[in-house]
This record gives sequence, structure tokens and C-alpha cells, in this order.
Amino acid sequence: MKSTILSRRDLDFLLYEWLDVEKLTTLDRFTEHSRETFDGVLDLCEQLATRYFAPHNKLSDANEPTFDGQAVTLIPDVKEAWDAFAAADLIAMGMDAEIGGAQLPATVAQAAFAWISAANVST
Repeated sequence: MKSTILSRRDLDFLLYEWLDVEKLTTLDRFTEHSRETFDGVLDLCEQLATRYFAPHNKLSDANEPTFDGQAVTLIPDVKEAWDAFAAADLIAMGMDAEIGGAQLPATVAQAAFAWISAANVST
């Protein structure tokens, strides 16, 4: 089914045809990656955006965070979405492998995170 969040075809065009990010895999820093790993991260972010972030977009806008002087209160969906994102080890996707990151090129990491932002920028 075609996404209503972002156009995967447009992302693929930008990354692979226009920016030619596959060439980055020839650099020492990114030799462990390939188009398949890039696509896997993009697919995973699309799935997370669709399942966890997009469904509460309107709800989170209607129920903004509150602060009572001690704690911030958010709708529970926000925690569930971020827990899923963290469990998928995507928080550090662009960081160095030696500190636990996936060491993805920044261009690919930002394209992957675009799914999350497009689905629900407030979360």
C-alpha cells in the first residue's frame, strides 16, 4: 500500500539517483553498509512512522504537553512511539559504531528520520 506520509519513490530518487549515496559505501567509514542496509533503515522508519507516530498526530496536537512545576505530562502514545523507535536502535543511527551507533551516512539517517518527522513532528 502506498504511504500517505511520504513518497518512498521520491526519497529513493533523491538518495540514489540524485545524491548517489551508494558511492558513500566506498569510503572506509561506511564500508559495512550497502543499499540494502540503507533500504532496511528506510523501511523500518516507514513502518514505525505508520504504526506508532502517525496515528496520534491529531491527538497530540489537541492534547499538548503540560508541566505542573514538577513533571511534564504527555499522552501515552508519545512514550509508546519513542520506546518503539529506541527499541529499534534508531536513536543513534548516524553516530559512530564505537559508541553504539549504526554509523549511517548523515544523509541516509536524516532521510530515515524524515518518516518520523512527517508522520508526527510534535512527537
